[in-house]
Amino acid sequence: MSYVNKYIKNLKPSDLQLSLWGGDVVLSKLDLKLDVLEQELKLPFTFMSGHIHELRIHVPWTKLGSEPVVITINTMECILKLRDGAQDDHESGSSSSSRSVSDSSKAIAKPRRIQQAAPSDPDLPPGYVQSLIRRVVNNVNIVVNNLILKYVEDDIVLSVNITAAECYTVDDMWERAFMDITAPELVLRKVINFADCTVCLDKRNASGKIEFYQDPLLYKCSFRTRLHFTYDNINSKIPSVIKIQTLVESLKLSITDQQLPMFIRILELIIALYYGEIGGHKEGEGEEGSGHVKEAPLNLSGIDVDMESPMSSPDMYMHSGSSPGEADQGWVSWAWSFVPAIVGAEEEDEQYLYQEQEGGGITKSPQHHTPKDPIVSIGFYCTKASVTFKLTETQSESSYYSPQKVKSREVLCLEKEGITIEVLMMGEPFFNCQIGFVGCQALCLKSIMGVQDFEENINRNEKDAVFFTCGDSLSSKGMTYLTNSLFDYRSPENNGVRAEFILDAANHKETYTEIAGMQRFGAFYMDYLYTMENSSGKDTQETTLLNADEVVPSFQETSIKRLVVGPLDVRLHSSAVHRILKMVTCAMDHEYEPYCKPQQETFEERHAPPTTEEITKLEEFIPSRLTCITFHQVSVTISMAEFNLLHTLIPVIMGQKAVQIPFHVPVFQPVRPLALVQLKVEKVNVEHSVPMYAPELISTVSSLSQPSDNLLHHCYAHLYLKVFGFQTGLTCQDRTGAFLPLITIIPSFSTALYAKLIQLSGYWTKRSSVPTTECIFELPHFTVQATRAQTLLVQAIYQSWTHSVVTGIPQTLNESLLNEVFKAPGVKSQGLSPTLEGSLQNLELKLCSRATVKCASGTVGAVKVCARTPGSGEGVKEKLVPLIQGPSDTKELHMSRWLNEIRKPESLLAPDLLAFSVQVPHNADDCRNSVSCLGSSTVPPYPSALTPLNLHLLSASLVGMLMEAVDGNWFKGDWEFHLWEAVCDRGSAAEDWEKKCQFDQSISPLCLSEAMIGQAADISPGADPKFCPMLHIEINDCLYVWCKL
Repeated sequence: MSYVNKYIKNLKPSDLQLSLWGGDVVLSKLDLKLDVLEQELKLPFTFMSGHIHELRIHVPWTKLGSEPVVITINTMECILKLRDGAQDDHESGSSSSSRSVSDSSKAIAKPRRIQQAAPSDPDLPPGYVQSLIRRVVNNVNIVVNNLILKYVEDDIVLSVNITAAECYTVDDMWERAFMDITAPELVLRKVINFADCTVCLDKRNASGKIEFYQDPLLYKCSFRTRLHFTYDNINSKIPSVIKIQTLVESLKLSITDQQLPMFIRILELIIALYYGEIGGHKEGEGEEGSGHVKEAPLNLSGIDVDMESPMSSPDMYMHSGSSPGEADQGWVSWAWSFVPAIVGAEEEDEQYLYQEQEGGGITKSPQHHTPKDPIVSIGFYCTKASVTFKLTETQSESSYYSPQKVKSREVLCLEKEGITIEVLMMGEPFFNCQIGFVGCQALCLKSIMGVQDFEENINRNEKDAVFFTCGDSLSSKGMTYLTNSLFDYRSPENNGVRAEFILDAANHKETYTEIAGMQRFGAFYMDYLYTMENSSGKDTQETTLLNADEVVPSFQETSIKRLVVGPLDVRLHSSAVHRILKMVTCAMDHEYEPYCKPQQETFEERHAPPTTEEITKLEEFIPSRLTCITFHQVSVTISMAEFNLLHTLIPVIMGQKAVQIPFHVPVFQPVRPLALVQLKVEKVNVEHSVPMYAPELISTVSSLSQPSDNLLHHCYAHLYLKVFGFQTGLTCQDRTGAFLPLITIIPSFSTALYAKLIQLSGYWTKRSSVPTTECIFELPHFTVQATRAQTLLVQAIYQSWTHSVVTGIPQTLNESLLNEVFKAPGVKSQGLSPTLEGSLQNLELKLCSRATVKCASGTVGAVKVCARTPGSGEGVKEKLVPLIQGPSDTKELHMSRWLNEIRKPESLLAPDLLAFSVQVPHNADDCRNSVSCLGSSTVPPYPSALTPLNLHLLSASLVGMLMEAVDGNWFKGDWEFHLWEAVCDRGSAAEDWEKKCQFDQSISPLCLSEAMIGQAADISPGADPKFCPMLHIEINDCLYVWCKL
């Protein structure tokens, strides 16, 4: 009863109805001691109230060895709110004036001393009494009826109601039984059943009352949890392996448009707590508060969002900026601190240790070793889950005094199958989280914005409602999502075998590959791994108990996130786009302030440069966070808009105030046949890496006069993007719902992009030689081909989305245009449509930005624009009319056959068609340094003579020169490119060259011969190019252009 009295406020002897022979205790109308709960739990929340209607304890005194003790709680209600940050700031501010460095060190070292003074042997002594106590404790049954939890913040009221929950001990078949830990299995199993769990999310007014209740987020959901504890020996107090896994057969979530902003607010709260952004930073702390943080010899703040321990930061970068106080403790670290308490750590040991410390004594033990952290495995599994988005409408009753009622309408549903969330951790050195699901699809429901596109009377095909599919179904994939779980009959725990866990990074990467993840799930797979290894070879866990005078050892930390998305099919039609954008507008309809406002970056210069030993140690290993995202077999289909009301949604999304724009609700009629644009990608791979401790690393590296390439490389955020097999085409959905074969507009091609961005650029303002941004883009080949009818069809699809009208109905498409694009097989066409084709090969672009200048360079290997006319009959070859082609051999340019042949570069080593370099200084004062921006790009030497184009006289830009040269014809959109006309007007030798090249002027290949350029007059430049912004162009190794901007 003393334990109960600790948490009960109004416990009186008159309330006790104790029957010694029956063993029943009944306590009614109990108030919880809220301050004690807050101190024990250390939650970032404050208890506003806590009540227990009835507490029953049944102790079978005569059958303690065969019947369980039953604890029953009837109607328990607790109301919480977020801890007041202003109150915490006031308390911390009042005590910070008298807090010294030694006081903070003692506060930090206190939990370490407690852990050091723990008994060396965690095992309990054997004996009948201890065996009986352990047997009773292991079989305690806990029953909770009507558990109510409420969270209140601003206008949000989140309530969780569980009708019944029961925890009891089971046997190896997971059936209720009275069990004990016996050799050789040394296993204890428990089951927790939750019945009728309901979650509600409502909005209250200024007076704190809820005007009308929303539909529950989750209504009467039942699930069960299995707990599996494995011990090293029969007397162990803490298990070596803990597995807690939950299975939900059906999970149905419902979110209305008014609940969506509140639901996102709750998610932001969870993320802020997970990152430690709430309660960690005290704005009232000045330099004194931050000064004693740096003096702390060891940081035991725990694990942050990426589970990276900050212990390596002070040692690795010689500069620690993290606070060691408990306020900076992450949520995961807080949860980990309760692992011993959950599995049976006793409170009396801690009280004894406090008494020893207060008396000046220290518990002595011949062996000072720390109990090894248990392996904890947490899993959540769901067979089928759905999230339904609803739009609400307020309806008033006929009576004036009757309350308003809210009517909801389902518009969107997201369904998933085979969901798995697994977490494996062992203290701070290892953390792994895997998330995956087998299949997923999204479908439209009923009407949206008054448009009845999927009402029951429309009689549309069910397949038309589905606009997003990913992965497989459970019927074809099987129960792979339960592999090796406690709900899998093939798992080691269900077959009497002790499970083995992979707790090192190398074996983990070899076992849990992307292929293995997609074979298990199929739709989505995420694997996050964090490891911390001690480079000195000492046990990582032993380093957490160092004294204040000991040196913190160096750690090697790795953080890798891998996300893989399986076959993905997205169909963006009017119904899907309007529903998605409507959800976005509803999510933005709120006035909540962010939990953590972004703070301005502070840059602190190092007073003493790092030593050579410190730099050598730093270069051995630099931790970083790596994120890899892979998409397989992606298909995106964009149909022509059947109705368009985007003018009412886009302004809200763009940040403008919501204005009631009158619009006419169109009468929906399915359009068939329906033209579509389809995008297909075989594979997309994205890799992103950032330094794990950017402030500490960059403050150290930026202080070096000549940092190594390895150190500079880790000061950037790197991005790699690779796209394989991207193609685009036109297709059509006929009246039966089938899709016609794809007509290729952009054939399959691949491309790659690399970019890097310097982190904390404020440290590099005085280092003009260090690039702040670099980008490289490579495109081996790219081709676009389309007929006139296909171009008009693409334009019509584009305009159906961009030209939103008040009526909501886009212009109808001419059916003859569809017939011309999608010719039916066997039907002869009246005329043959020529195809305009343009191709680009070996394109490479490079961008670079430094503190003083920006520069760009690139090369184009080949360019070709031609018109292809198919043959009119059998045996007639297609005609090819080149418009622009280069590089090309111009020796036979004056002959007619030169125009009718397909020409290719003689070899892959042929010179590039175009090479250019541009550099522009940020400020006029830095012009003299602009030449440094060229970097490693290949630039030919400055020529002694320029072409007779008088480029030095055109001070505006190169564009002006080209417009003057071609008389504006090229920029008016004509396909003709009369470049030779400009040359003929400038040079004396142009007349001879014009006589040699007698050909149709409507066809203008982009090729200039060396003979023509060689006859140009010498014109010296007007200024030294290295002291002004310059632009350099090289065409086919023939024409060099330097112009002053």
